[in-house]
Amino acid sequence: MSDHIIPIYKIRKKEATVQERGTYMIGISFNKRDFEYDAYTLVKAFYPQEEVENFYTEEGQEDKAWDLLVRITYGEEETHLSLERDGEIIFGEAARFEKGQDRKERKNILKQILYRGLVQETGITLPWGNLTGIRPTKIAMGLIESGMSNAETADYMRRTYFTSNAKTALAVTIANRERDLLKDIDYRNGYSLYVGIPFCPSICLYCSFSSSPLARWRDKVDEYLDALCRELTYIGETMKVRTLDTIYIGGGTPTTLEPEQLERLLGHIEACFPVEQVKEYTVEAGRPDSITREKLMAIKRHPVTRISVNPQTMNQKTLDLIGRKHTVEDTRHAFALARECGFDNINMDLIVGLPGECAEDVRHTLEEVRALDPDSLTVHSLAVKRATRLHLFREQYEEMTFENNQEIMDMCMDYARESGMGPYYLYRQKNMSGNLENVGYAKPGKAGIYNILIMEEKQSILAAGAGASTKFVFQNGERIERAENVKDVTNYITRIDEMMDRKRIGLETYLNIKSGDGGNGKYTEASD
Repeated sequence: MSDHIIPIYKIRKKEATVQERGTYMIGISFNKRDFEYDAYTLVKAFYPQEEVENFYTEEGQEDKAWDLLVRITYGEEETHLSLERDGEIIFGEAARFEKGQDRKERKNILKQILYRGLVQETGITLPWGNLTGIRPTKIAMGLIESGMSNAETADYMRRTYFTSNAKTALAVTIANRERDLLKDIDYRNGYSLYVGIPFCPSICLYCSFSSSPLARWRDKVDEYLDALCRELTYIGETMKVRTLDTIYIGGGTPTTLEPEQLERLLGHIEACFPVEQVKEYTVEAGRPDSITREKLMAIKRHPVTRISVNPQTMNQKTLDLIGRKHTVEDTRHAFALARECGFDNINMDLIVGLPGECAEDVRHTLEEVRALDPDSLTVHSLAVKRATRLHLFREQYEEMTFENNQEIMDMCMDYARESGMGPYYLYRQKNMSGNLENVGYAKPGKAGIYNILIMEEKQSILAAGAGASTKFVFQNGERIERAENVKDVTNYITRIDEMMDRKRIGLETYLNIKSGDGGNGKYTEASD
């Protein structure tokens, strides 16, 4: 136990819980506004299906019929944290904070206490310990770059965040591979470009991205491209003073565009940017039902180096359930077409934890994918977000099972290794099945550089299109500013001048920084 932490025992009587509600209610009480989000997300990691509510002592909700009450009381010298049930404290510790103590250190101590209490209460541990953010490898990379050895980095992560041995090793392994893959990129003087195509053949059950069904917007696609090309022209002109490292065209599904529309977009990008110099140029072809030979050839006529063909699963019953309007055979056909057209760097995305799928269903998908022999594979753990149909209409799917566990993730890793792939990037999302992670695997020389750059936040990414988010990175990631585009397609088209103005404000700051301010090598512990 840390020298800053002492056990406490204190009884506070409250009303009994009301089990008849049928819902387990968890309250988190604060006497001031500090670290609310960190506490909430950690509690939700232990209780993903339960109702969790933050409130403040002045709101007088302590006597509500909570099944579990987490009480956080900040004092001048000590912070007390307790877990209470039926008016009794079942866990309690206090942390002594030194005057002027670093905020990140105080947050880490508080999360350590809360984690120990929740482990005691639930009897379970989490694979990523008390980490609740999306970038655990960013922490590992920052520690290594600060001068720590791999062993020291691993020890720090286990002691500070209670990460499991397996996840710690994975984070350190990936951090080192990322460093090797990025060693030739000048973060300070370079940038990446993201181009968003917000249309899909249909909207998947689990999807929370800024995408729209093509049938509804087909008559607006050319207008959308008009606005998008204007934004790209502005970015290209403004960013001539910086080196373009990678281009990523995503969505949505970029191949919902017709061949001539793809030609128009890719040709405009070539006219605005030095595409012959980029280290990687990706088009996320994505949905097999949107891929044709004509579209692939249109892409191939431009210096695109990497594409995706994303089945998500190779089980037809699941495809039908989640709203993918393609067949397993469509995936095989689209992949074969891409190879015939000369693409030698093809990624495939899979999702584990899809409704109704068990370990054997995942194994079947992996066998099918291995037979196709893609160059890289991204394995996503299903994350059910608020904006998805799976969440909004969850009562329709209450009888469905959502199976994901470490054994399934290990099986995916084994298949990737047997296919000659190693892990090269990792990230997490809120509400992930099994509280696990998304991992990218790739054969030698086939790793997605853009994927690493966006996750590690080492380089600015200029983003164009509806729902696109530009990220300006300063001081080696110590400070990040964003410029967001509106998500609605019509609003994007009619307000395109405003979207460019939003970027202009950020660019004035970003491009005017003094040389040396953009990457001083100073280490500040990264956020998870």
